Amino acid sequence: MTQENLEKEERVSASAPRRPIWSGSVTIGLVNLPVKLYPMIYDKGVSFRFLHKADGQPLKYVKMCTKDDKIVPWDEVVRGYEVAKNEYVTFDNKELNAIKPESDRQIRISKFIDYFSVDPVYFDKTYALMPDKSKEAYSLLLTALERKNKAGAGRITLRTKEYPALLHTYRGALVLTTLRYAYDVVNPQDFEDLKKLKEPSKTELDLAIKIVTDLSGEFDITEFEDSYKKRVEEIIEQKLKGEKIRVEKPPEVEAKSLMVALRETLKQLEKQQ
Repeated sequence: MTQENLEKEERVSASAPRRPIWSGSVTIGLVNLPVKLYPMIYDKGVSFRFLHKADGQPLKYVKMCTKDDKIVPWDEVVRGYEVAKNEYVTFDNKELNAIKPESDRQIRISKFIDYFSVDPVYFDKTYALMPDKSKEAYSLLLTALERKNKAGAGRITLRTKEYPALLHTYRGALVLTTLRYAYDVVNPQDFEDLKKLKEPSKTELDLAIKIVTDLSGEFDITEFEDSYKKRVEEIIEQKLKGEKIRVEKPPEVEAKSLMVALRETLKQLEKQQ
């Protein structure tokens, strides 16, 4: 990534949160590094609230008992695991807290691996790790991982779930990326749609490779913007001004044969060069 792209990312990045969501320590053998975990990923998509159409007031969600149709207060709520239809094993918060594993308080690093050896399909969410009165040890681990280009594999428990996790470096900081389990990810080869795929012809393949080559370049995340969010914000401004909203249907895409579409795509790319 170029320095220009890094600077563009910094200008559009989210603000750092003030409060950690987890505190504990990173443990490597007998080395103990107290840390704080902060959110690092935010979804800034369009957020709508459900309103009552008749009076425009927000709707709220309540916990309603399915047996007597009564609203249940929080102090009467327990968690239940369904073992059979309408049959549950219940847990209260004390029981759940009592059985939380070591990873609820410690991220024990079991081994160091090549970060790029993990398939990105297993990546879940990334958090910023900050030193908790442990700047010397934090700096030492950060520098060692940067020098060796390694990531630490371990586990962390957040709320009611334990995750596999990678401790790695990002822009001069230690970060933690939670991972999905192998059994959480579907193997695409299990889909019937992939059975008996037709082999492409040499002509089609040559044209496709030429398109891929011509469109190749460096990835820059700042080139991407949520156009749906932008359009909604524009309509909000129009509605606030009392303007009439015109909803235009997108033009229909003309159906073309694969070969024709490939050749016309190449012609468009040649004009842009």
